[in-house]
Amino acid sequence: MKTQAAILVEQKQPLVIDEIEIPCLTVGQVLVELTATRICGSQIGEIDGVKGADRWLPHLLGHEGCGRVLEIGLGVQWVKPGDRVVLHWRLGQGIQAPSPLYRWQGKNVNAGNITTFNRHAIISENRLTRIPDSVSDDIACLLADTLTTGFGIINNNARVKIGESVVVIGAGGIGLGVILGAHLAGAYPIIAADIVDAKLEIAKKYGATHCVNTKTAELNNAVKEICGCPFVDVCIDGTGNPKVIETAYALTAKHGRTILFGVMHHEHKVAIHTLPLHFGKILTGSEGGDSQPHLDIPRYIRMMQAKRFDPSGFVSHYGKLEDINTLIAQMRNGEVVHAIIRF
Repeated sequence: MKTQAAILVEQKQPLVIDEIEIPCLTVGQVLVELTATRICGSQIGEIDGVKGADRWLPHLLGHEGCGRVLEIGLGVQWVKPGDRVVLHWRLGQGIQAPSPLYRWQGKNVNAGNITTFNRHAIISENRLTRIPDSVSDDIACLLADTLTTGFGIINNNARVKIGESVVVIGAGGIGLGVILGAHLAGAYPIIAADIVDAKLEIAKKYGATHCVNTKTAELNNAVKEICGCPFVDVCIDGTGNPKVIETAYALTAKHGRTILFGVMHHEHKVAIHTLPLHFGKILTGSEGGDSQPHLDIPRYIRMMQAKRFDPSGFVSHYGKLEDINTLIAQMRNGEVVHAIIRF
């Protein structure tokens, strides 16, 4: 069986769209026909080599999507053919299966436990969570990472309490999930910072009480004016920019938390004064908000069904798989909040 895929053949180059051959299933693997996938900033990081040289080229990309189960391998018990599923990179329930090896033009094409930039994909059972058919493709893709990571950053990493002040630097992608999570958690004020006004306007709709365009205003001054002091309880950075990380740390109160979800380039460094860390200040990175998709996703679906929140307005751009390089370029330009590929 063959399927269409976007392949990373060389770093810092456009993805190659072509057909690949799908291998047979083995223990714990599930064949899924995807209906949609979100393009995440993490994939741009992979293309650009943010974490360093890529030893696995050529390989497939994508770690958040939705689709329907076509076939299951031996031992799979949590999903069955016909089930609608969210595909997520965080571990859920079930078997940790071996990574599949696809074929393309006589070469091996590597893939991890989940890839979503391919029309059909072999996924490890523990990267799948069943969802009702009533959940739209857009929402399902957001549940794969944006909401689970964003809410997890607030609940698990920052442990925000009612009335605590929060700054979120970077109001697109995961940042919007963080802002919505802070709103649901009862934070105040919630200050969204970005360099794109359109993203800040959307942030207002999802819980940001104040917005700062850092192209035209100093974030430090804005925080002092909004909060009445130069510090906040929680500062969350999604940029991965060393200078911004230093600013986020400096804005964090004596016993506050600085949480990083943006990944800094492996060649960059930050300079901070570490003494406050010995007296209760926290600086930490987030790995997917420590989310547990098989537990979190059903809870969030129940909340949406009860009309507690509706994140459908998060998505700003759509395309087909053959449009993926154009959408990635638009993400780089800051035009995109969330981009969804529809198969």
